[in-house]
Parts: sequence; C-alpha cells; structure tokens
Amino acid sequence: MTRVGPATTGPTGGGRRARLSERPPISPPHERRHRSFVGAGHAWSSRQPGVGLLGLLLVVPVAAVFAVGAGGEGSTLVLGPLITYSLPLVAMVAFWWEDWPGTRLRASWSGWADTALIAVGAIVLTGIGQALAGRLDPIGIFDPSPGPGHVPTFPATMPIAGTAFVAMLQFTLVGEGWPLRRLPRLPAGLLAVAISWAVALVVSFTLVAVEPLAGSDVLARDGPISGGDAGAALVLIGVWQVLFYVVWRGWPFSRIQARVWRLSCAHVVVIAGGILTYVAARELLGLDSTRVAALAGCFVAAGLLFGMLFEDWLHGRLGPHGERATLLVLTLTLAVVLAVALGAAADAVGVQPSHAQEWVEHASLNALATSIILHVGIGRRWPVTPHREVAGEEGAN
Repeated sequence: MTRVGPATTGPTGGGRRARLSERPPISPPHERRHRSFVGAGHAWSSRQPGVGLLGLLLVVPVAAVFAVGAGGEGSTLVLGPLITYSLPLVAMVAFWWEDWPGTRLRASWSGWADTALIAVGAIVLTGIGQALAGRLDPIGIFDPSPGPGHVPTFPATMPIAGTAFVAMLQFTLVGEGWPLRRLPRLPAGLLAVAISWAVALVVSFTLVAVEPLAGSDVLARDGPISGGDAGAALVLIGVWQVLFYVVWRGWPFSRIQARVWRLSCAHVVVIAGGILTYVAARELLGLDSTRVAALAGCFVAAGLLFGMLFEDWLHGRLGPHGERATLLVLTLTLAVVLAVALGAAADAVGVQPSHAQEWVEHASLNALATSIILHVGIGRRWPVTPHREVAGEEGAN
C-alpha cells in the first residue's frame, strides 16, 4: 500500500529484517495517516482522481485476462482456485513484507518479480489444497474438465482457499497483525500465512461438507455447512473487512484507544456482521448462496477501487463524515453496476446460465479486486507513479 512516512518504509530502508510499523499501512487512524502524509511531503488528495484513472488502464486489462483468460467457465474452474490460493501470499507481500523482495530490484521490475513469486506460491498452495481434498493431480489443477478419475480444484478445494484469505485479512487488518508485527517482517509474514492456513484447515475440516463431483477422486466429507454457504458467508465477512479497513480506514474502531477493546470489538463486529448479513440475505431476501457471493464480490471490488485505487480522492474536499458517507454510497452504487454489467457479460463470454453467478463472483472478486491489489499494493502504482514517490523514500529502486 501507499507508504505513510518513515515508520512504514521498511522494505526500502531495512530489508527483510526491518521491524514493521504498529499497524498495516492501509489502516492507521485517518487523522494520523494524513499527518504522516504531510510530514513525508505527499499530496495524494491533489493528485487524485488522476492517478486512479490512469491506473485503470492497467487494472482493467489485467482483470480481463483473469476473468476470461481460460475461457468463461474455464477461468472460474482453473484461474479461480489458483488466484484464491494466491491471495494470502498477496496480502503477505503487500501488508507484511511491504513489497520485499521486489524492492531489491528496479521500479520497472519490482511488482513483476513479486507477482511471479506469488504465482509460483499459488500453484504450490493449490496443490496442497488439492492433496487435502483427495490427492495431488496436476491435470486437475490446470484442466477445467479433467474427466473421471481426477481431482478438480473447483469447488472442492475452495473452502480452504477462501477461509485462508479471509483469516489472513482478519488477522492482518482487523487484528492489526498483533502480536506478530513486533517481529522482523520476513518471519512475521510467513507466520501470518501459517496461522491463516491453520484456521482454514480447522474450519474446513470441522464445519464444511464436501460433495464430490460424480466420478472424481475428491473425498467426501460431512459437515453442518455446505461449501456454497460457507463461501458466501466468507465473502460477506470480506465485505465488512473492506468497508471498515479499506474504505473507512479503520473507523470507527480506530477511535478506541485500548488495544484489547479495539481488537475485540472489531473481530466480533466484522465476523458477526458477515454471518448475520448472510442469514438476512438467505432468510429475508431469499437469495441463494451463489447470488449472495456474486453481489458480495462486486462490493469488495468496488470498495477496493475507491479505497485503494482512488485512495484519498475525497480527502480535503469533504469532512470526515461526509467523506465516509460518500464513499459508502459510491461503493454501493458501483457494486450494483458491476453486478448488472458482469451478469450481462457472462452470456457474452460463453458462461452457462447455471454458472453465471459463479463467474460474476470470480470476475469481480478474483479478477478485478486482485488486479487492483496487485497494481497498488504490489506494483505500487508503477508506471503511473514514480517508484520513489510511492515507496515514500528518496532513491528507492
């Protein structure tokens, strides 16, 4: 994310052994964040929405490749699991390693090197998830229709992947990375991923049922929650994470001074909010799990667009209350637009109507949202913004 002063310029200033800032760069209290901007000589609010609009020139094509690179349904079945398994690694590099090891390279290579490293790790983690679902089967990872006797990664491995990412964000943003942020960045990030995976394994193997596709080698597993219900609830927890910690920069929890109360309240509100929202969507609105997940994915993508790609666009133009209210309205509006547009696009890219909502979720959550994070959090807006300005340190390369 954007660096906010000397405390968060770690990878360029101290490498993998440097200590982390108290909180992730994306979520310190709003007023503290902008005091740091002034001290560092940044003027982001005056440069937006220009840098965000230019960033779309890179974000949209990358999102399109993720959404349809393997065909319509093929992208959902192959790229969807791979990208989902990559997301804890994306969070590790962006929020914990703060773009190391790419910071050791020139600006033009930094983001690409980090992305390549993440891609390799995603394949490895997808293989581990596949082995836990049945057995390691490379054909099942890369072939959208592997046929009988194989282990397709979608949907059997998705509960582990989705839970790991949501747990990573919960620990990193909602929990402020405490207490691991006291450690050097390299072991801290690796431990955060390990903890997220441990949570994912416990949740998946104790709560989530797995129904194998006919003829596949996926192992059946009993559980009180279906994979679809679990996935939708997880994405809705992600909605609350993005709203509070990306769109609203930690508000209102940042107003609580005592850490124990701040983190306790935040964890309860975010997790309970996601679960209760899912219950309301199912019981009151009558939406099925795929529709809920698709709508939630569109909200997450919209929130990341306004909270990351167009960060600080409204700062100084509106007061804090007006800024938060406006961002919420804009995020909700864009989420609706994305849901309608992607729903219409599903047929155009050859997705069967029965799988249209799954593709909408993939296109919004795995394609658009991930491309935004890669551009801002990993690539540090290169080439739109010079590397040294994004890193917050003169001479970084």
